[in-house]
Formats: sequence, C-alpha cells, structure tokens
Amino acid sequence: MDLTSKRVIVTGGASGIAASAVRGLAAAGATVASIDVATEAGQHVAAQASAAGPGKASFHAASVADRAAMQAAVTVAVAEMGGLDALIHAAGVQQYKPAETLDDDDWDRIFDINARGTMIANQAVFPHLKATGGRIVNFASAAGMRGLRGCAHYAASKGAVLAWTRTVAQEWGAYGITVNAVAPGMWTAMYEKTRGGMDDEQLAAHDVTMGRMIPLGGKLGDPDSDMTPVLLFLVSDGARFITGQTLPVDGGMVLSR
Repeated sequence: MDLTSKRVIVTGGASGIAASAVRGLAAAGATVASIDVATEAGQHVAAQASAAGPGKASFHAASVADRAAMQAAVTVAVAEMGGLDALIHAAGVQQYKPAETLDDDDWDRIFDINARGTMIANQAVFPHLKATGGRIVNFASAAGMRGLRGCAHYAASKGAVLAWTRTVAQEWGAYGITVNAVAPGMWTAMYEKTRGGMDDEQLAAHDVTMGRMIPLGGKLGDPDSDMTPVLLFLVSDGARFITGQTLPVDGGMVLSR
C-alpha cells in the first residue's frame, strides 16, 4: 500500500503494535510522528523506521494523559510534517488485579491513560483534521467488548474507548473525519510478560484455551504481518467510508455482531 502523501501521528510508538505501525507506515512511504513517554526506545524505533524508508519518522516525548504536553507535541509534529492526515492512538496500559482488591489509584491510573488519554489525543488532532478531514484509529480491546477476568478496570476503560469512538464518529463525520477502533489480539512484549507470570501448568492450560478460542492458528497474531496492514488500510483513502466501527483483529477470537 502506497501512503507516500500521508502524514500520521502514532501514540505509544516506542513499543509493541504501535512501534510496528511506525515502521510499517514509513515502509509504505508515510511521514510519521511517534509520541510516547519512553524517549530512548521511541527515538530508536523512529530512527530505525527512517533508515529503512522510504518514508520518515520522528519522535516526540509526551504522555497522552497530560493535556498540555500532548497538545504541544501534536502542534510541533504537525508543523514539522506540514499537516496531518491521520492519528493512530495506540498508547495504553494494562494491570491484572482482582476486582475486589482494586483501589482508587488503580482505577485512576488506568482510566487516566486509556480513557482520558483517548479523549485528549483525539481532541489534540481534531483542529488539524477539521478543515480537510482525516482518519482516527483508536485502540480498544476485546476486554471492553466482553469483559476480562482479573482486569475489571482495564476492561471498563476500554469500554469507554468504544463508546467515545462511536460517539465522536457521529459528531465529527460532518468534517469528513472517520473514527474507528481496533481490538487487537497480538503476540506482544506485554503478552510475553503475562505468560512469564504463569507456571508450567498454567501456561499449558492457557495455550490449550487459546487454541480453542482462536480459529485461525490457535494463537495470537504477529503485529507486523497481521495488525499493521490493517492499520495502513484504516488510515488510507480506501477507508474513507468506514466510521464508528470496532474491528477485532484477533484470528476470530471475538466475533463481532
């Protein structure tokens, strides 16, 4: 897919699926601005993407939960790129903890980054997309669609992302802005950490369960080959008539309805 003329901001671009997106967008010819709190890793990914080309990538340090910092980073990024065509908002955090033991700090931390961060990131790019239209892709989760044991506050925050996405898709459609969400099922470093916390018996049971839940291959997908191509499409002109949708990219683990 040729995205040579596209200028895209990616949040969370220092790692995981978002880092894959930064590399994939640059490989498709896009100009990319990565925003993350992890400066060293973010700079490395952006430099790596630029070196591979043919597009180019830059890095800007900011937290999506900090409105002033996020707006400043977006303003600088848009000025450097000469405009903006799309936002891929992938930044987020997860925490496993039983619902009955959650405290206010747990709830606030997850909601500040996942839910409020989505509002802040979307609002930060809105003035730059309002005149010409564009694409916003927010990261939701299967947890927000059907719940996830051990992650009640995370699931609730992603449910908020889904509701926000569907609402602003209706409000901002008047400006030619599409707003969609993806619910990835990818094998990432975060998932590796989760697996690392399991003993051999738990891991074996988990893998059997995943094999039953995922029709395509029985395990989570690869970000580079399974997720990034979908993101490239969603920020392309080919997706101009798709909005307000949640697309699970998970090998069939969640069947949307």
